Amino acid sequence: MTVRKGKSLAISIQEHMAIDVCPGPIRPIRQISAYFPRLSPTSSFSEQLSPNQAAAPTSLSPGAAAGRSGGLLSPLLPGAAGGGGSLSAMSSMDTSIEIDSCDSDDNTSLGTLEFDLLYERATSSLHCTVLRAKGLKPMDFNGLADPYVKLHLLPGACKANKLKTRTVRNTLNPAWNETLTYCGITEEDMYRKTLRVSVCDEDKLTHNEFIGESRVALRRVKPDLTKHFNICLEHPPPGIPCYLREWETEQQRCLEERGRLLLCLQYFPPASDGDAKGEAKERARGGLCVGVKRCAHLAAMDVNGYSDPYVKTYLKPDVQKKSKHKTAVIKKTLNPEFNEEFFYEITFSELATKTLEVTVWDYDLGKSNDFIGGVSLGCHSQGETLQHWIDCLKNKGEKVERWHTLTNELPGSTLQE
Repeated sequence: MTVRKGKSLAISIQEHMAIDVCPGPIRPIRQISAYFPRLSPTSSFSEQLSPNQAAAPTSLSPGAAAGRSGGLLSPLLPGAAGGGGSLSAMSSMDTSIEIDSCDSDDNTSLGTLEFDLLYERATSSLHCTVLRAKGLKPMDFNGLADPYVKLHLLPGACKANKLKTRTVRNTLNPAWNETLTYCGITEEDMYRKTLRVSVCDEDKLTHNEFIGESRVALRRVKPDLTKHFNICLEHPPPGIPCYLREWETEQQRCLEERGRLLLCLQYFPPASDGDAKGEAKERARGGLCVGVKRCAHLAAMDVNGYSDPYVKTYLKPDVQKKSKHKTAVIKKTLNPEFNEEFFYEITFSELATKTLEVTVWDYDLGKSNDFIGGVSLGCHSQGETLQHWIDCLKNKGEKVERWHTLTNELPGSTLQE
């Protein structure tokens, strides 16, 4: 074919079909009428064409091809020159353009999601109430989906931070009305972390399919005030499996964060004569009571994606090796609840020179237990751990609870199993 400068390029219907299909992904052509403009049955064909179109065959230049939506080609009129022959204009009168919204994700609405966020400062907990979704993208052969919602805190380990709603079957407009709660969320977390909310379709025989996601910076949520969100779902990062790239970067950024531990410290001053009764007789001489409440978002140490955690406490320096206490083992969980207390009989002056070491371990039958993380509290600590220790010493007789971030290494400590 010879193309002269200054003249538009006339393309036959066969050539246009070849250009539209190759190169690129091969898409099925449903019917030939898809390549004709939408015509109204009530008006004549000549009324819908301009004088120039009615007099000559349609020509398509590269610029015009890019400007057309869908890349549709106007029909050739009877008698027009072109290698494709002639087509009757009236043959397309009763057929409109059929656009398949599933052919391209760019033209597909993924749907909307409604949920509420509430951060309770007193309990250091973040509540996400997943309300409903509307207009989700069909994922199954029946034109429906089996949607559920997953939550992840970023940065953080995906497995430990994942919360999930129940699945609602065969619907594109599910209603969950389900509240998911993160424990051990500090005000610092609310400033630096992001909540990823994703909607997926559950498939029993194959892998679950990703529908869409949205992310909310937790700094937008004010303490003790419920904030409502009604957001549009977005596509996952292109070109990679869902979450893979972020999983790798988050693992590198959060190697030092192994989970959270809720500790309750209480120092009992020596009781005066006659005041000690019942259980208090054991603590009449004064000492430190360490309450191990619970852990949250622990690192997974077993192949099943969970851990079998337990907690140990030491009061160091421990010359006589008698300060070790250990909780029970909680099987297959990353959010164990212990609610155990240990008492150290010690004077207030001696306590000022001691360091409380609390470590979390994963129990393994027949081999060495795995160290998950720990925290040290004492006068040589820093940040929140130091403040917790000082508050315990200042408020004698009162319980002081605080969440602590577990770390891989404890300064100046030799881990004992």
